[in-house]
Amino acid sequence: MNSQTPAQSILGGVAEGRVVATPEALSFWGGVDPATGAVIDVHHPLHGQCLTGAILMMPSSRGSCTGSGVLLDLVLTGRAPAALVFSEAEDVLTLGALIASEMFGKPLPVLRVAPDAYAALSRAKTARISDSTIEAEGLTIPVSPPATAALDLTDADRAMLEGQQGVAVQQAMRIICAMAAQQGARSLVDVSQGHIDGCIYASPANLTFAEKMADMGAQVRVPTTMNAISVDRANWQAQGVPHAFGDPAARLADAYVRMGCRPTFTCSPYLLDSAPQAGESIAWSESNAVIFANTVLGARTAKHPDFLDLCIALTGRAPLSGVYLDAHRKARRVIDVELPERVDDAFWPLIGYLAGRAAPDRIPLLRGLASARPSRDDLKALCAAFGTTSAAPMLHIEGVTPEAEGAAAADADRVNISRSDMAAAWMQLNDGPEEVELIAIGSPHASLEECRALADALAGGKCQAGVAVIVTAGNQVIADAKRDGTFARLQDSGVQVLPDLCWCSISEPVFPTRTRAVMTNSGKYAHYGPGLSNRAVRFGSLADCVVAAQSGRVPVKLPEWLA
Repeated sequence: MNSQTPAQSILGGVAEGRVVATPEALSFWGGVDPATGAVIDVHHPLHGQCLTGAILMMPSSRGSCTGSGVLLDLVLTGRAPAALVFSEAEDVLTLGALIASEMFGKPLPVLRVAPDAYAALSRAKTARISDSTIEAEGLTIPVSPPATAALDLTDADRAMLEGQQGVAVQQAMRIICAMAAQQGARSLVDVSQGHIDGCIYASPANLTFAEKMADMGAQVRVPTTMNAISVDRANWQAQGVPHAFGDPAARLADAYVRMGCRPTFTCSPYLLDSAPQAGESIAWSESNAVIFANTVLGARTAKHPDFLDLCIALTGRAPLSGVYLDAHRKARRVIDVELPERVDDAFWPLIGYLAGRAAPDRIPLLRGLASARPSRDDLKALCAAFGTTSAAPMLHIEGVTPEAEGAAAADADRVNISRSDMAAAWMQLNDGPEEVELIAIGSPHASLEECRALADALAGGKCQAGVAVIVTAGNQVIADAKRDGTFARLQDSGVQVLPDLCWCSISEPVFPTRTRAVMTNSGKYAHYGPGLSNRAVRFGSLADCVVAAQSGRVPVKLPEWLA
């Protein structure tokens, strides 16, 4: 934004409505019900409010890349906010609004407003937005037009933009160039692989977009994996999933397979043999995967919104901005963590959750954790939980992650995470009863090591009658678990292992309808679960989950390392 301009139009249009302002970012996926436009994130200040027709003001978005699909669906059904006003850079919802305008002729204004003007506007009851001004009671804010970056395109880029590679590629390149302009990119970068998040049936709009692109003849030009989908593709009919949901969910997966994507159906693509190497430029969507790729693998990918992930896969090109560049991988906040003694596996998602709260809008460097020697699965859990509370595409952990040395920017500020912070967050994530009927493992998809750890902890014991234990995992992990006997051990204890879908997309009756409360070791699902399932959710360690599986209850108390 020009420093002399109070407001900048990112996507043009006119709107008026009541002002709904919040100081806390919101994930539209898992946070807003596309069927009603109401906020369902029980941890968010706007919980219960309907956003339809509102001028929605928040610093940025956070959480899932699927938010773009939820917004597109809200636009297409007439349930969307009238306009989006941010104070910081934002990609996920902006991309959803861009698709609505570009492909469906339904514009939704998106603006970025400077701090003083943003603060004044957030106090207004109603506002009117035009291409040149924002007007509210006693307030007129000038609006500058959308940025137009002079992109340095290659001959191949221009050929795609001119339609020489077909209409689908042309549409994809138009969208990429528009996003590059609003991100301030000057050129595009080659990517070696993609990962599609938009294959989750979060709303009918996801299917509308995918089938429209497939019908145009779209074909990916780089190796592209697929996220978890919303059904067990081979078994959903036998599982009793209604055709009204199962048919479009399966069609959505099929549309991406038709476009040449690999049917990997996992939200943990870093567990696949095709996982990228350090320094490799890739184009992944799915928030936990993006954060793990940047943080743990040292690969490079922006947190690409749904729909942009496919556009990049169709062209092999992404905007050269954000964490593709060295300067933007620096930590602008240092977080000193008070490390308790003898922590267990629940510590890592809890710290990820708190780190995201402490750095909702910037990359942090976490200090004080190296002596606890986190495993790869510990880091997986930390990254996933971080992505629920922060918009940042990565973090650093001193003495642990590959780019942590020298990662702190010269102007980085400092905050602390104390034991009392951990205790408060633990109790917030345990707002449920002692009795549970469902144990949820695998958000993100479980690794082979996690499956083995669960089998070892169960030690051949049976799960309590009336308690369901479900693990979601990718097909490659399930195949490996069958080969080494882990799968059979889990089945013998009464554990169900499901492929293709994950906890963030599971629905009844695969999600047992009789469930009143859920126990999970996932910080990500502990956050999203109450809004997605409309059930109470408990959070704890893998050992806590096993206690609950074998007894049907687990006490609501702090873990020993916090007590």
